[in-house]
Amino acid sequence: MRSPLPSSDSSSVLDLAPVVPVVVVEDAADAVPLARALVAGGLPAIEVTLRTPPALDAIRAIAGEVPDALVGAGTVITPEQVGEAVAAGARFLVSPGWTDVLLDAMRASGVPFLPGVSTVSEVVALLERGVREMKFFPAQAAGGTAYLKSLAGPLPQARFCPTGGIGPDSAPDYLALPNVGCVGGSWMLPADAVAARDWGRVEALARAAAGLSPDAGARCR
Repeated sequence: MRSPLPSSDSSSVLDLAPVVPVVVVEDAADAVPLARALVAGGLPAIEVTLRTPPALDAIRAIAGEVPDALVGAGTVITPEQVGEAVAAGARFLVSPGWTDVLLDAMRASGVPFLPGVSTVSEVVALLERGVREMKFFPAQAAGGTAYLKSLAGPLPQARFCPTGGIGPDSAPDYLALPNVGCVGGSWMLPADAVAARDWGRVEALARAAAGLSPDAGARCR
């Protein structure tokens, strides 16, 4: 069985790059060149959301044709989607929230997963179940950096990928937090660039995002 992560040096999806692109694919033909642009820019972990009909075909194409990409499925909300995504080649799973049934399915899938949380009780419930890496969603609306900072003291074992309303200006503030491994966002995929298939622009924006650090907010502007 193929390792769920691309190398033995990487133990977590949260540690591959500072940003995980959140991709909504409208045309499956765009999936491979889009993924190649993101990988060339230094963002190997790519979350393809299951919000559109071509999403599974996009995951399948990226998994088959872009070997340097770690393609995952996002907006996973049912056990059926877990099975479909993994069968298509998804190597990690991301959900906006979780239930016991969904969590069991993701755990049984054999690939890394990031269940979504937005409350302290949800975080504690996942820690009870042995899950320490989570998606914090919707990040800005749910309290942003102030909320996550307040969790670091009582719950230092939890690590997060905040997603939702984050851009190049706010990302460094999240990355400065000790309990944040990376952030999710889509600003490196502006709609006009994707519509025009301007993959060079996508690659440039991805490279700027890959260079983000807690003090590097100006780089993506």
